[in-house]
Amino acid sequence: MKQILLASAMVLSGSAVLAGGSHSDGHGHGDMMTDGDADHHAEMMEIGRPSDPENVTRVIEIKMMETEDGDMIFEPSVLEITQGETIKFAIENIGEQEHEFVMDTMASVAEHKALMEEFPFMEHDDPNAVRLLPGEKAEIIWSFVNDGGFEFACLIPGHYESGMHGPLAVIKNPDS
Repeated sequence: MKQILLASAMVLSGSAVLAGGSHSDGHGHGDMMTDGDADHHAEMMEIGRPSDPENVTRVIEIKMMETEDGDMIFEPSVLEITQGETIKFAIENIGEQEHEFVMDTMASVAEHKALMEEFPFMEHDDPNAVRLLPGEKAEIIWSFVNDGGFEFACLIPGHYESGMHGPLAVIKNPDS
């Protein structure tokens, strides 16, 4: 992901005005990878890998919104997953602003956040993220192969600071 983001940043630095897409299709949430692609991607992402619908062991509904107080939030605000689970995240933006759902290591979220601050209209196609306009829905199907502490967040400039982030704990499976 770092290579993709850095390459995007280099391309965008010379043409930031051209990168103003709507992201209405999100960050590639509709692209299905083959098992070979998913296995290759697992090597690159500590948090896990994209998966297929037939592997889903649980569905978690994620709502993205703003509060009357001006906070931006996810419901639920904390995610706990068992290592080895394949989760279907059913994500819906019920707010009045565009939001995104990105899950990754804390370091990668911080790095992605810094790039988004520099290039707020950056187009990218990450299997662990989706960007939605108000009223839109999407899904991410993800296998969590490693245990540990991760994070989910909205990295549109200002949204993280308004409260739109939370911990994603992947609990070690005692059977593995």
